Amino acid sequence: MRRGAVLRSAWTIARSYWFSEEKWSAWLLLISVISLNLVLVYITVQLNLWQSDFYQVIQNYNQSGFIESIEVYALLATLFIVVKGYQIYARLLLHNRWRRWLTERYLTKWLQKKTYYRLQLMAGNEADNPDQRISEDVELFVMLTLRLSVDFLQDAVTVFSFVLILWSLSGVVTVSIANLTISIYGYLVWLALGYAIAGTYWTLRTGRPLVRLEYNQQRYEADFRFSLVRIRENAESIALYNGENKERQNCLRHFNNIVTNFMQIIAVRKRLMWLTTGYSQVAVIFSILISSPRYFLGQIHLGQMFQVIDAYHHVQTGFSFIIDSFTRLAQWRAVVNRLNNFLTYMETVQTKNVNQQDIIYQASRDCFTTENVTVFQPDGYGLVAGLSVKINRGGRVVITGPSGCGKSTVLRTLAGIWPFASGNIAFPHADKIMFVPQKSYMPIDTLREVLLYPGVEHTVNDQDLQMILTACKLPYLTTKLNEAQDWGQVLSLGEQQRIAFARALLQKPDWLFLDEATSALDEDAEQIVYALVCKALDKTAIISVGHRKTLLKYHQQRLELDDEGGWSFGKC
Repeated sequence: MRRGAVLRSAWTIARSYWFSEEKWSAWLLLISVISLNLVLVYITVQLNLWQSDFYQVIQNYNQSGFIESIEVYALLATLFIVVKGYQIYARLLLHNRWRRWLTERYLTKWLQKKTYYRLQLMAGNEADNPDQRISEDVELFVMLTLRLSVDFLQDAVTVFSFVLILWSLSGVVTVSIANLTISIYGYLVWLALGYAIAGTYWTLRTGRPLVRLEYNQQRYEADFRFSLVRIRENAESIALYNGENKERQNCLRHFNNIVTNFMQIIAVRKRLMWLTTGYSQVAVIFSILISSPRYFLGQIHLGQMFQVIDAYHHVQTGFSFIIDSFTRLAQWRAVVNRLNNFLTYMETVQTKNVNQQDIIYQASRDCFTTENVTVFQPDGYGLVAGLSVKINRGGRVVITGPSGCGKSTVLRTLAGIWPFASGNIAFPHADKIMFVPQKSYMPIDTLREVLLYPGVEHTVNDQDLQMILTACKLPYLTTKLNEAQDWGQVLSLGEQQRIAFARALLQKPDWLFLDEATSALDEDAEQIVYALVCKALDKTAIISVGHRKTLLKYHQQRLELDDEGGWSFGKC
C-alpha cells in the first residue's frame, strides 16, 4: 500500500472516534497533550539559553553567578518534570479512551449481521485472526498513532525553535571561490539539514523491507497462537486419535514461519542499528567540529559553543524523526494495513454476498415460505436449485437426503445465516427463531448461564431449571447450577445435545431449527427429547435435519434433497 493510501486508511480508521459522541472530551485531551508538549519545548529552549549563561559563568570563575544558575536550573528542571508527568498522563488517558471506543466499534461490527461467521466462509479466509486484530492491532494502532503524531509535532516545534537559535549563532561565513565571494547565512542550520537528509535517505533505503516483514510477523504470531488454542479446544479428539506428533508438526510449522521471518527482521534491524547508532555518534562530534571554528576565532564564547552543541542536538533530533522512528513507522504501517483490510472485509460481507448472489428476506404473517431459492457453496457450486416450499406456523418438517447434498446448508439458509443463495424467503419477522447445531456452543460460565444462553425474556428460577434438566435425563447436573466450568470439555457430546434441548424448552421459540441435534444420542434418548419438545412446544414450528428414519414420526412434512440439486416436498 502506498504512503498516500496508508494515510487515507489511517484517517478512515481514526476519524470515526474524533467525530463520535466522545469527540469533545477527545479533542480536549488532545489539545491538552499538544499544549503540554509546547510547554515542554519552551522549557527546553530556556534550558538551552541557560547553558550559555552557565558555562560563561564557569569560564569567568563567577561563584555567585554559579549558585544563581544552579537555582534557575532547579526551577526549570522541576517545571519540566511536573509538565512531563501531566503530559504523559493526558496522553495515556487519551490512549485508553480511544482504544476502548475503537475496540467496542470493531467488536460490535464483527459480531453484527453474523459477520464473524460469514468472514470464515470467504475464499482464502483473508480476514484471518480477527481476535488479534481486535485485541492487539487496535492497541498498536492507537499507541503508535498517538506517539508518532505527537512526537512529530513536538519535533517540528523543536526544530523551528532551535533553528532560530542556531541561525542567530551561525553568523555569516564567507567563502571565496576564484574571484567569487559567497556569503552563507545560518551555515549551522544548512549543515544540520544536509546531515539529516543524508541519514534519512539511507535509513529509508536500508529499512524499507521492515514494513512487509512486520506485517508478516504479526500474522505468523497469530497463526501460531491459534494453532495452540485449537489443541486446547480439541484436546480429547486429538488424544483419541493419538495425533500429538501431527499437531506438533503443525505447530512447529507455524512457529518456523515466525523464526524464519524474524531472522530476516533481525538482519534488517542489524543494518538499521549500525546506521542509526553511527549516525547518532557522528552527530555528537559533528556539531563540535562545525561550531569550533567560530569559538577559536573568538566569535562565540564557551557558553555559546555549548549552546550550539545542545541546539544542534535538538535540531538533529527533530530532523531525524524518520530515522529514530522508522521501526515504529514500519510497524504502524503494517497495523494500518491489517485493520483497514479487516474493516473492508467486514463491510463486504455486510453489504453484499461474497459470490454476488442476492437473497431477499422479507416479512410474512404466519408462515415460512421460500420462492425459487437456489443455494450455493462458497465456490459457486450449486447445492439446491429453485426451492419453493411453505411451512405453516406450528408445522413439523424434516429435511432428508444423502450426505453432502446440502441439508444443513439449506437449514442455515432458512435460518438466515448462509449468504451464498438467491431467491426470496419470507418469515414472521416478529417471531422468535432458534437454531440448534449438531454441536452447540457451551460458554465458560456457570451451568445456569449455559442453560439460559444467550438469555431468556421471562423469569426462570432454579426449580424450573432442575425440572427441565431432569426431564432431559440430566438429573446429576441439578446440583451444579452455580458451578463455573468449561462445559464444552466437561460434558460429552450427547450431554451437550441434551443441554441444547433444555435451552429450547427454556427459550420457547416460535420456530426451532434442529441440525442433526440428536446425532450423538441413541434412539431411545432421541425419542425422549423429541417427544418432550413436541409436547412442551406444541405451537412451535420444528424444522429438523437428520438421517434416521425414526425422526419421521415426529414430523408432518418431508423435504427430500438429492445430490444433483433436485428436491421434493410432501407428507411424511
